[in-house]
Amino acid sequence: MAEIRLKQLEKSFEVSKNSHPVLRRFSTDLDTEKITVILGRSGCGKTTLLRILAGLETLDGGQILFEQPEKLGVVFQEPRLMPWLTLEQNILFGADKKKHSKSKLKEKAETLLRLTGLEKFGKAYPDQLSGGMMQRAALARALACDASYLLMDEPFAALDHFTRQTMQKEFLRICAEEKMGALFVTHSVDEALLLGDEILIMENGKVGSWFTIGENLAYPRDLLSEEMIGIKRKIIKTLENRSQTQKNF
Repeated sequence: MAEIRLKQLEKSFEVSKNSHPVLRRFSTDLDTEKITVILGRSGCGKTTLLRILAGLETLDGGQILFEQPEKLGVVFQEPRLMPWLTLEQNILFGADKKKHSKSKLKEKAETLLRLTGLEKFGKAYPDQLSGGMMQRAALARALACDASYLLMDEPFAALDHFTRQTMQKEFLRICAEEKMGALFVTHSVDEALLLGDEILIMENGKVGSWFTIGENLAYPRDLLSEEMIGIKRKIIKTLENRSQTQKNF
């Protein structure tokens, strides 16, 4: 088991000449073989934490320690595909082109297209795809950099209910096949219960509560089971007790 250790992370943003803390001495360990889901009210620091791990924001203080080198793949809420590139070209955009020959890159693209169920659409452009297909492509692009751990920022939030269910199943399948974990940000308690080995509830930039799910409930999970309903009630009660909110960055 490898870990990413987050120690006393601090982050503030300046708004109207006033400093607004977003992360406050945030500390936890992330198991890179598990899916850790972050839940919390808007403004509690979920997305900021993910962006810091992705290298898109800098820390004001604290340390991020990797027990072993990890390549991180990032999937955002929007697919962010380049409209002038084909699906295959979009997927390979983040691949190390100096490391791989053209034939290896083509093989990698074909493998990722199959993995995400898009093998018939490699030559298609983004505007020819559905929302779910574009998110699959975004996931494939994240994997193209040989990622060993995924950072997922509400990647299925904009999808309709049925497409979202399909993507959740596909995400779990890919994580199982590739033997990789993820840090997954969501506002949906149901999604957290369906996907997470562990659920972390953030409160004002700190770790509020932990729920361990994976040891007790295997995939696929039944949200209507007595055990899942019991866990859901505990999580909702915990979230409702977090009365303070702050501006979302």
